[in-house]
Amino acid sequence: MAYRVRHRIRSIVLAAATVGVLLVTAASAFAHGFSSVVYVDATSPAREHVRAALGLEYDLLVVSAADSEKDDALFRAGTAAFEDRDSAEQTAALDAHAGSVLAYVTRRFGVTAKGADACTPARDGGFRIQQRDGVPYALLVLDYRCPEAADAHVLRSELFPNSEGYVRDTKTIVTYDLDLNTGSASLDARQPSFSTQQSLLEQFREFFRLGAEHLLTGIDHILFLLALIAGSRRLREIVLAATTFTLAHSVTFILAALGVVHVQASLVEPVIALSIAVVAGLYLWRIWRRGSHATDLETVGQGRLGLDAAGRTRLAVVFCFGLVHGLGFASALGIDRAWSWTLLSSLFVFNLGIESVQLGIILVVFPLLALLRRRAPLAGLSATGGIAAVVTATGLVWFVQRVMQG
Repeated sequence: MAYRVRHRIRSIVLAAATVGVLLVTAASAFAHGFSSVVYVDATSPAREHVRAALGLEYDLLVVSAADSEKDDALFRAGTAAFEDRDSAEQTAALDAHAGSVLAYVTRRFGVTAKGADACTPARDGGFRIQQRDGVPYALLVLDYRCPEAADAHVLRSELFPNSEGYVRDTKTIVTYDLDLNTGSASLDARQPSFSTQQSLLEQFREFFRLGAEHLLTGIDHILFLLALIAGSRRLREIVLAATTFTLAHSVTFILAALGVVHVQASLVEPVIALSIAVVAGLYLWRIWRRGSHATDLETVGQGRLGLDAAGRTRLAVVFCFGLVHGLGFASALGIDRAWSWTLLSSLFVFNLGIESVQLGIILVVFPLLALLRRRAPLAGLSATGGIAAVVTATGLVWFVQRVMQG
């Protein structure tokens, strides 16, 4: 009996790990072209003048502009520069085909003085390249001259739509200091424009939605949460783990979003991937170590309120990695603004959106696993072990990929 249990456990772990590696390796080939984020910082040097600094994913900008403007030379030069990972070459490719790039961008992004005609754009300076989350971004500054002064402006973004077939769910995150108002907005296909007269409630609603959607679409953070759930045997364990993770990532998220802390994405992203593998791997190690007694993890100690040494170690690990995940959450906003109470409250609402989805996942997944563990300990162990094995394999593959890309 002991041998059969041990053999079944190890077979599940190895099979799930193999499946995880295959799935992640296959998915990595299609990682690009899934979604993109455009960053816009809009200011107003004068009442009839709006300056918009746009950050656009470089290779996506090249293929979209080349296809839209039928510029095959841009496609060849731009993709060659992307494959060479040469920022100077990338800048030169964009400058050489600035007409095509500007035509594409200004057709899909615009500024209008409320109640007047559209403002006229002009490029301010050349292109620049910077790395954001390990991806090259093209920086483009556009000066919009409006026909008359206005108390409000409407910003519209339809950049990189689904219809182009390269990405889906493109978001444009706008931070603005216009018309005596400061704030942020998230634009997408459902809501492609906004007015600087938006109320504080509207702004908070957008930040809450942005936070919720970021966690829902952030597979790495979801896998980390699944690793926490799979390795938690009791309600107290998952509550403590989730609370520890929340406190840790909230601290660094706020500090990073306010510009107090800055860490390169080339360091943050691999550590996030490693955190997924480590937290899930800790649970696998406990299963492997106990061997034929591994099912005891599902039944023993259900009423205990304390934590053993392994439990305390796990919380310490979760806290440390939670600090790193907070930096990852902050990078999703791309906000570069001076501190203000409005900004701080917006960040709090964004974080609240993250926590609402996190709590929802826990409330759905944990009771189901708890019921399975109680009714059929071996089946519960198989399920949690399989989840942990897939998550571990996924995290390790991502870690290697991100280190090599960094």
